Amino acid sequence: MVLTSISTPARGRRVHQGFRMVVAASSAQHLPVLLLLAVCCCCCYSSADDDVDFIYQGFQHASPGADLTLDGSASVLRGGALRLTNDSNRLVGHAFRSSPVRFGGGGGRQLASFSTAFVLDIVTVGSGGGHGLAFVVAPSTALPGASPEIYLGVLGPATNGRATNHVLAVEFDTVLDLEMDDINGNHVGIDVNSLFSNVSEPVAYYAGDGEGSTKVPVTLESAQPIQAWIDYDGRTGVLNVTVAPVSVADRPRRPLISTKLDLRPVFKEDMYVGFSASTGKLASSHYILAWSFRTNGPAQPINLRRLPKVPRPSTAPSKLIIIKFAAVACAGTLALIAAAMAVVRWLRKKAALADKLEDWELEHPHRFPYKELYRATKGFRQSELLGAGGFGQVYKGVLRRHSGEEVAIKRISAGTKQGMKEFVAEVASLGRMRHRNLVELRGWCKHSDDLLLVYEFMPNGSLDAHLFGAGGRKAPPLTWAQRFAVLGGVARGLLYLHEEWEHVVVHRDVKANNVLLGADMAARLGDFGLARLYEHGADPATTRVAGTLGYMAPELTFTSRATTATDVFSFGALLLEVACGRRPVEPPAAGGDADVVLVRWVRDCGLGGDLLRAVDPRLEGSYDEAEARLVLWLGLMCSQARPEARPTMRQVCRYLSGEEAIREDAELVFSGADSLEFIGSSVSITWSSSGGTMSAGSLHGGR
Repeated sequence: MVLTSISTPARGRRVHQGFRMVVAASSAQHLPVLLLLAVCCCCCYSSADDDVDFIYQGFQHASPGADLTLDGSASVLRGGALRLTNDSNRLVGHAFRSSPVRFGGGGGRQLASFSTAFVLDIVTVGSGGGHGLAFVVAPSTALPGASPEIYLGVLGPATNGRATNHVLAVEFDTVLDLEMDDINGNHVGIDVNSLFSNVSEPVAYYAGDGEGSTKVPVTLESAQPIQAWIDYDGRTGVLNVTVAPVSVADRPRRPLISTKLDLRPVFKEDMYVGFSASTGKLASSHYILAWSFRTNGPAQPINLRRLPKVPRPSTAPSKLIIIKFAAVACAGTLALIAAAMAVVRWLRKKAALADKLEDWELEHPHRFPYKELYRATKGFRQSELLGAGGFGQVYKGVLRRHSGEEVAIKRISAGTKQGMKEFVAEVASLGRMRHRNLVELRGWCKHSDDLLLVYEFMPNGSLDAHLFGAGGRKAPPLTWAQRFAVLGGVARGLLYLHEEWEHVVVHRDVKANNVLLGADMAARLGDFGLARLYEHGADPATTRVAGTLGYMAPELTFTSRATTATDVFSFGALLLEVACGRRPVEPPAAGGDADVVLVRWVRDCGLGGDLLRAVDPRLEGSYDEAEARLVLWLGLMCSQARPEARPTMRQVCRYLSGEEAIREDAELVFSGADSLEFIGSSVSITWSSSGGTMSAGSLHGGR
């Protein structure tokens, strides 16, 4: 019998040699066993066919298009160096191995291990350059949306951070960029689908062995060749990165970075390996002098004696440099003035981001750094604006140090420093409030004359948006059950402010826009106490009437003094607004000459014997009649002219929960066009233009 040999890599050939020895030493009677061994051997080394092992000892023999795929500013110099960028501005250069590498990614399978070594050289003209280069593993030799500068030609503003990128990059960054949370301007970072590094370290190597090794810094822009090793164990998921100048004879035993990294969700079945570099306003020439790569084994060592030379900046001044120096000398005065102005602008910008703490501020907890809130709102960008009101603007923010927690940040301009200490002290006091029907105040920040309040984020927006589509937001309509639950939640929140917290807090601006809905559609009252707090920054000699037209109690016009009773009046307007689906005050209808006051309209419906006619027609009759009558009745009770005649929030909560029934002998008294009150006697009711009677029995269907 004759067995045919198959061409295989080295490990496969060794298997065949051993197999032929077994065949030669065996008799024909063991032929079935030998055939089974042959199949097993083929299975054992079939994966070896997918292994990749190559080395470029200089790139002078590499064939662009066949061995390497180059784009952008990348090119191979005559001496054999691979140049990714020159020292021009805003360049991107890519160089990838033309053939893909089979890593076996996807489906949760174990990845192939890989090891690579390469020598890089970054040459800078002048005092500083940028931006750096990266070793890249990507699903394609093209990197869509790749941008220069801080993105190193790997990703771009539109793609940075997407899980669909399937990109691993080990960056060698030479510019400090706060936008990418860089640790310094000379570091190595491991990036997965984003230029925000998972792990980063200042560039260095460990000299010596074990715990006694010494960390020696390395400068990437030293214009000297630097060798890097990257090793990934597909079984354990450990990625090691080691760097050292080529003047260091042996590879350091201890890696600069060693981190656990599961690349199975990142790597596809086939991936491409290569390099990317970019420049910006700062520019350097980025070179790769040699490159070795291997899967499932250590990369071949690079012969450091055979490294190609790269062009070095000339030490003799060129004519252009002489002309530049002459121009600078002639315009010395202007240059000094421009430099001074630049320093002033820089100092102002630095001061704008810095927080100047006074001693009294340190006493109050929950203080956020201004820099963190600035980043969270992308610099208070207009695209992050959620809304604006009488007390400032509200922005959506994402706190990075709190694992991407979403918050709402209200920015208030006090306009004066007077009373700021009391202002912040009061905010810190409110920050201790905890109730399921109040929006939680997470913290604050005082910056210059501005105060920033950080609240929990309410994903379902305001009640106003659901009732009227306020702010351009198309929110789904609320059912009657949801509306009734919202009113109960707001009532309990006001009860907590008025009676159950350690101090009495008057809200002053109860309205649909300040009722926010959480993910569970539960109501939470926002901006509690803010109107009163805002006055700490006002001139004590002035009087401010806080509130919104239609929600303001009539006595505020004369006293300007907010009380718990004025909050009850505002809640009454909210009760009618939610039940009727109409605002407290609406412009006149076509042909009319006066505004439509909701409380007067509901009163007229009740006096006409058809109170439920006031219920929101958009509910199409799908509501609980008893609950609707109760809400409308309570709305009128809370809207009485005399403060002492209005119920307390505790009574309102008991009515809404069914713990207490409204007195059957209560009657409405209307004196004048807009004034109304309840009394406990059974007398006829009159008002200026005509007369009529409305009792509790009529409102509740004669109960």
